[in-house]
Amino acid sequence: MSGGGAFAAGPARPEGDEGPALRTARLRTGWLVVGIVAVGAATLAGLVIGPAALAPAAVVRQLLGLHSGLDSQQVAIVEQIRLPRVVLGLLVGATLSLSGASYQGVFRNPLADPYLLGAAAGAGLGVTIVIVGAADGAGTPLSAPGAAFVGALVAVALTYALGTSGGSRPSTAALILAGVAVASFLTALQTYVQQRNQDTIRQVYTWILGRLSTAGWHDVLLLLPYAGVTWTVLLAHRRVLDVLSVGDDEATTLGVNARRSRLVVIVAASLGTAAAVSVSGLIGFVGIIVPHTIRLLVGGSHRVVLPLSILFGGAFLCLADLLARTLASPAEIPIGVVTAFFGAPFFIVVLRTSRRTVRMS
Repeated sequence: MSGGGAFAAGPARPEGDEGPALRTARLRTGWLVVGIVAVGAATLAGLVIGPAALAPAAVVRQLLGLHSGLDSQQVAIVEQIRLPRVVLGLLVGATLSLSGASYQGVFRNPLADPYLLGAAAGAGLGVTIVIVGAADGAGTPLSAPGAAFVGALVAVALTYALGTSGGSRPSTAALILAGVAVASFLTALQTYVQQRNQDTIRQVYTWILGRLSTAGWHDVLLLLPYAGVTWTVLLAHRRVLDVLSVGDDEATTLGVNARRSRLVVIVAASLGTAAAVSVSGLIGFVGIIVPHTIRLLVGGSHRVVLPLSILFGGAFLCLADLLARTLASPAEIPIGVVTAFFGAPFFIVVLRTSRRTVRMS
């Protein structure tokens, strides 16, 4: 389930349209505080709301290591069930949102998303193969996250190889079209495998629709190093993305190696996307909703958009997961359904207004 389609890269804006504003943009303390408060509020809501309601003050004291008055069962609910899931939601949401903002910047297209280069299709195929090959056929195998990770990275590598096969300097349009071709091919393979093994379709779709684990800290620890590398690399290139917004030739005159910088950003964003997908399934639209909302509120400079995408992306997915596990309690709604419920209308609005109100950097 991809949060967006593939679209031809938009042209760079004329000189003087918004470039000066981007060069002087700074992350204001007020917005940083709002983002931190949003993360804190989403975290607290995720910890206290559920089948077993807990007092917010008691939960805060427990997290601070103070006497909380919670019994052993309530402490286990907070520390072993809800807290790992909330932290995982924050990491996945932040990584997908940051990757989406980076893709949109490097392709200079407001409709690019983290699944643009075929990562979703590759991950889906990898998980389908391991589910079909599982001996017992019950539930999602433990090897599914690893298969999703490998599949996503292989898909991105194929896309880049195909997009650069002409020998000349690859264009963003060529990479996007290569992503469409690779995603279509891998999706066709996945459909073929599913139809040959119809008894596993339910398990495959359970993973594809997205979910966050409640089985302790394993997935958090698995994602954390990849998220750390992705965040570090992409945040270090936030100024470069602003320079790339004026076009490759202009960027070169300013001392930026446009081709190398674009490759580094694409690889880092794809790595983060693959890691997030491997532990959460395919959660669409996060990489479009959050960056666009931030641009509409604070402007298009990546010096501002990227840090705020981490904060608000994590808060958004944490709240989406809260809705997913409480609206139909004791059953759970797939989190991908919740994000699509909000994301599809937003995507339509972006399609209608991007040329008029959304100025890409």
